[in-house]
Amino acid sequence: MSTPEAGATATPPAHPRVMKKLSRKPLTVGRAARIIASVTLSITIISGVLMHFTDEKTFPTVGEGLWWAIQTVTTVGYGDLVPTSTAGRLVAALVMVAGIGFLTVITAAITSAFVESARRRLQGAQTDALSEKLDHIGTRLDAIEAGLKDIGGHR
Repeated sequence: MSTPEAGATATPPAHPRVMKKLSRKPLTVGRAARIIASVTLSITIISGVLMHFTDEKTFPTVGEGLWWAIQTVTTVGYGDLVPTSTAGRLVAALVMVAGIGFLTVITAAITSAFVESARRRLQGAQTDALSEKLDHIGTRLDAIEAGLKDIGGHR
């Protein structure tokens, strides 16, 4: 195991423009979902085309490759088309992982939206109850002050 030398600089990111674009805005659940959806869509289209060229016996047309990619990325996988070449199976593994990642992030985004909505409702109800209590305390303080003025005026 090697140790970093004193004064060694960190290696720059492989794709500085992509990293700069991604780091421009804070990463939110919605933004992450859009990024994952874009990446998934790209992987699906590219792999559908690649599948035709890597496994022409099973996928004689690009359309069949795209159909396979769509059903695989959505985890439907009818099993009517299955890659037989090693390259085709590697592409299939990439599509499967992308599909799982896509479904996971979309599920997390929806769940996060529900949790945030519930949090706002609860916080709003608590704020309303607190505001009502403060109004009640204010009314009581006004009554106490008025009572003290009356006591002070009778002397």
